[in-house]
Amino acid sequence: MHTEIAAVLIDIEAQLRQLGLWQAAAPPREALASDQPFAVDTLTLPQWLQFIFLPTLYSMLEQHQALPAQCGIAPMAEEYFRGSGLATGQLLDALVRVDALLSGPV
Repeated sequence: MHTEIAAVLIDIEAQLRQLGLWQAAAPPREALASDQPFAVDTLTLPQWLQFIFLPTLYSMLEQHQALPAQCGIAPMAEEYFRGSGLATGQLLDALVRVDALLSGPV
């Protein structure tokens, strides 16, 4: 399962880059320290994915730590990108896959 999750994380990064949502510089440290879900008070969803979600899961995989038992990013992403005009279908598909892999069968 770890290999499948790593592959989906790579897909998420690739889609963010393809959509032009990947940032070269990290947001300020204070923005990354938010305690709100998805850091909605300090980051955009693409920033949260790039600077919090992806690094956290990569680190957990590398250190062989237990992964989250629940994940529900896709619904938040669907709402965030609704009406954006961006071709986010493949990104949303990757987020649905990571949700399913981490949350297990419904």
